[in-house]
This record gives sequence, structure tokens and C-alpha cells, in this order.
Amino acid sequence: MPNDLPIEPPSTLSTASQDMHRAILSLTEELDAIDWYRQRAEACADAELREVFRHNGNEEKEHAAMLVEWIRRHDTRLAETMKTFLFTEAPLAGIAAVAPPGGPSAQRDATLGIGSMKGA
Repeated sequence: MPNDLPIEPPSTLSTASQDMHRAILSLTEELDAIDWYRQRAEACADAELREVFRHNGNEEKEHAAMLVEWIRRHDTRLAETMKTFLFTEAPLAGIAAVAPPGGPSAQRDATLGIGSMKGA
């Protein structure tokens, strides 16, 4: 399990930074749990126990998604990056290759080389 203390003394960090650290740490714990349940389900010989592991892993996914959303709401740069990379079918490396050097917020109307659909 990762160290739950921030790398800097907590007294030097704002409440917001401490809360963000808690959320990120909790997200890593949820992702670990998802992985553990997936592995256990795959390795398990008993079908009923395998379904219990799958069910538990799916609940951890809900927890992880809630934490990702909280983090997104509190980190505007991450939110902008997520707008670029999430829920797209475009090749991820292709998106990164055409993303503006300053990050997604540097160019709001990036077309990813597709062109405009206006007037089509």
C-alpha cells in the first residue's frame, strides 16, 4: 500500500492540496482493488466465487469513477486534458501528436486534423 502521507509536510500544504492528495491516494487504492478482483476472478476455479469477485470489482469501478470526477472538478488543467483524450475513438497517440504544446486549453478549437463540419 502506498504511503498515505504527502511528500511535503502537511503543515506546508493548503487544505485543498491535502484533500487532492487524499482523493488521488484513494483513487490508486480503488484501481488496485479493481486489478486484484480481476486477477482473483480470472484465477478462481469456483464459478460462484468468480462472480462475487467480478461483482466486487465492478463496485470498485464505481468508486474509482466517483473519485476521478471529484478530481476533475477540482483540477481545471486535468479537466481540459480529459476533454481531449476521453470518450473518443481517435488513436490516443494521434491525439497527443496534434495536441497544442501548451496543453488542451492552449487551443480550444483544435480539429485533430479532421477539419470543420460547419456548413456540411
